[in-house]
Amino acid sequence: MSTTQSGRLDGKVVIITGASSGIGRASALLFAAEGAKLVVGARRAAELDSLVTEIHAAGGSAVALAGDVRQESYAKALVDLAVERYGRLDVAFNNAGTLGEAGPSTGVSEQGFADTLAVNLTASFLGAKHQIAQMVKNGGGSVIFTSTFVGYSAAFPGVAAYAASKSGLIGLTQSLAAEFGPQGVRVNAVLPGAVDTDMYRDMNNTPESQAFVTNLHALKRVGTPQELARSVLFFASDDSSFVSGTASLVDGGLSITRT
Repeated sequence: MSTTQSGRLDGKVVIITGASSGIGRASALLFAAEGAKLVVGARRAAELDSLVTEIHAAGGSAVALAGDVRQESYAKALVDLAVERYGRLDVAFNNAGTLGEAGPSTGVSEQGFADTLAVNLTASFLGAKHQIAQMVKNGGGSVIFTSTFVGYSAAFPGVAAYAASKSGLIGLTQSLAAEFGPQGVRVNAVLPGAVDTDMYRDMNNTPESQAFVTNLHALKRVGTPQELARSVLFFASDDSSFVSGTASLVDGGLSITRT
């Protein structure tokens, strides 16, 4: 974790879900370096503990709580922990997600479709429900969702549940931004292209598949978790103090090559 950041999150209390790997983990490390006090969540307790240890070793402050984002009780527990440990909540990055059941839509099960929406969309709503309630008490805050370019303009076959859930996040972003803007709560979404994470490598496990995906991007490469973290930092910080209700493409130009 870098120790040469600019302190853009000094004193801010932040919740990050999906923090055990990928974009969530990179964001946690960057936010801690920027002065945030963190509550990190994911299913995998060992990975969260390792993350917290790394943050503490670099002089940062973080606490972990493992759980299932699909459970409203877990969403509330993360907020309660932030308030108990740090006294407030300023930023929430609802990042946990799944590809879900993929393949021809005529073969996708009802349960598989529902499970994908539960992780990607409903869990984000449940998180925001409790996060915003606390932010309003503090006089405002910033909520950020991880959607995807697939949810915006670049349709791909075989991922109907994923696309529907991530498109729903854009609508949720806009609705919450309109509803809670008067109370000082900003709500935005980042829409990544392909990012070099465990999920990406599981989906693209051959050189041919990786080359195909790489070439879809105008920049002819995939993103890194650290690059996405820097974009999320913009929405978490006061740099974006007049930005709300946006769905920001951070996709290396993938969407313009697919339209």
